[in-house]
Amino acid sequence: MLLFLAIICFSFSKSYAQPIRFQASSVSFTDKKDNGSWNEWSDFIDARVLITLDAKKDLITINSSEVQSFKIKAYGEITDNEEVNIVPFECMDNKFSKCTILIITKKKENNRVQFYITYNEVKFVYNIYAK
Repeated sequence: MLLFLAIICFSFSKSYAQPIRFQASSVSFTDKKDNGSWNEWSDFIDARVLITLDAKKDLITINSSEVQSFKIKAYGEITDNEEVNIVPFECMDNKFSKCTILIITKKKENNRVQFYITYNEVKFVYNIYAK
């Protein structure tokens, strides 16, 4: 798994970047309540989709039944501590909506990797692994 984290960190050097592919196994979502707090996450459902991160093109693509593409507008500061490794991106989707994407490795959960998409009113999380 350390090799996986090193590949992610190295890949963000745009001049040498090769696309990184992740396979999603499941997805969950939540939305905002009227009071601004978030509802509980839904149960995970199967989602066998390919997610591609192409730092050279500043593009993230989710190859679901309706292809979703996200233009990376800014690369955030990576957080790495004993519990998590978080790689953030500020993005705009193919419908021109702003969102934040996080790739989070949960070290204390057997290095489980998750891919979060956060909009103002809804969040999605995919369980992913390197392809």
